[in-house]
Amino acid sequence: MKKTEYTVRFATSGARKGWRDLVATIRNPMADAWDFLTRTPAERTPTNYPMRGELQFVQRGAARHERWQHKPTAQGDARIWFYIDGDAVLIEQVHTHHPNATK
Repeated sequence: MKKTEYTVRFATSGARKGWRDLVATIRNPMADAWDFLTRTPAERTPTNYPMRGELQFVQRGAARHERWQHKPTAQGDARIWFYIDGDAVLIEQVHTHHPNATK
């Protein structure tokens, strides 16, 4: 691993399952998503941005983290919710369809 790369971990078993489900249906975009999340997870793009409103932050223990959303494809409904803790990207939720909470 390069010093500039982030380590990706799954914060929940549901996120791990959701990731596997998406890899089974959109393999190439998920490989691109993995590359993006290990290199530049805090870069704001049309498909990667911080959440807003009630979903803006996630509390883990005593720490509060900014929650981000990544769309593996520009046109698709899949969403990856994650937060950054030091040099780790923690994937919190993976939605195969657009989550109702953000509609």
